[in-house]
Amino acid sequence: MSGRDRGQAAKKRKYRSDGTPIWSRASIDGPGVWVSCVRGKEKAVVGELYDLFESIAGDLWPLQGTRGSGEDDGADDGGGGDAVGGDDADDLEAQIKKEVAAIKRPRTEQRFANCQTNTQCVVFISCKPPVDPIKLVTTHVENVRRTGVTHTKYVLRLVPVTGSCVANLPEIRSLCQRTLSKWTEENPIPKDEPDKKHRYKIELRIRNHNTVPRMDLIQAVAGCVPDSFQVDLHNPDVFILIEVFKAVCGVSIVRDYYRMLKYNVMELAQSKASEKDAEAETSRVQSSGAKVKQAEVAQAEAGGESVPPFEDPQIGEGTVEP
Repeated sequence: MSGRDRGQAAKKRKYRSDGTPIWSRASIDGPGVWVSCVRGKEKAVVGELYDLFESIAGDLWPLQGTRGSGEDDGADDGGGGDAVGGDDADDLEAQIKKEVAAIKRPRTEQRFANCQTNTQCVVFISCKPPVDPIKLVTTHVENVRRTGVTHTKYVLRLVPVTGSCVANLPEIRSLCQRTLSKWTEENPIPKDEPDKKHRYKIELRIRNHNTVPRMDLIQAVAGCVPDSFQVDLHNPDVFILIEVFKAVCGVSIVRDYYRMLKYNVMELAQSKASEKDAEAETSRVQSSGAKVKQAEVAQAEAGGESVPPFEDPQIGEGTVEP
């Protein structure tokens, strides 16, 4: 193709099929996860997230041939099963092979990539198909809420986005329309409830951006919402997340955003720790009360004179004075 032909082709690609213009490609693009982290620990966070995301993605979207290659290795080494500790050795060898294969995996097969933000406390990890950033993040935060274990040391908050665009109103409208259209197709209104509406709220966060006013952004997004949605600022079941960072805008639609404490894994872990502390304290008080009751019963059975209970501000009512 000559230079003139390439130039004409580039001009033809400046507009999408819906008529919206295509602006210059940003360094941060596509689906991914925005991450807030501890200041000065951005590089460490990238390493933490690579390990964490690969572990979750390996369970949700196993690489083709991974399981089959493991079975083949086991079949080839099956003759060595008579040796003492052969099973343990085979498991260790299989694990080493798996890790080496992951290290040697071609770059084109890497499912996650760090995109430079050149900003403290902010990291963006892009995700390649078939990885779904929303499913990836919700799986992790649900695990953190249930167990209280974050598996990371410096990560504060995770925000998944299903798509990104240049942060101007035409591009944002186009991205919101595509995202909402796909979501409504995957989450239709039940046929037996034709009058039901999706109660939604727009969660907008703007960082290092002062080009488009906040209210203009909210109105632009609200104008893209279909009729099957209804605004509910107090009890929404659907959240439209809009993340604007410098010249990039990311969009996603999620549920249970407040129940998951806005995907702040540190707060989720602290909440779980507080629950465990409260349960432990309740158990301790119940155990102490049971021991006191047993002592009173034993004393009564022995025919001895009961010692009246006393009230101590540190120990509590009902404790027998020694």
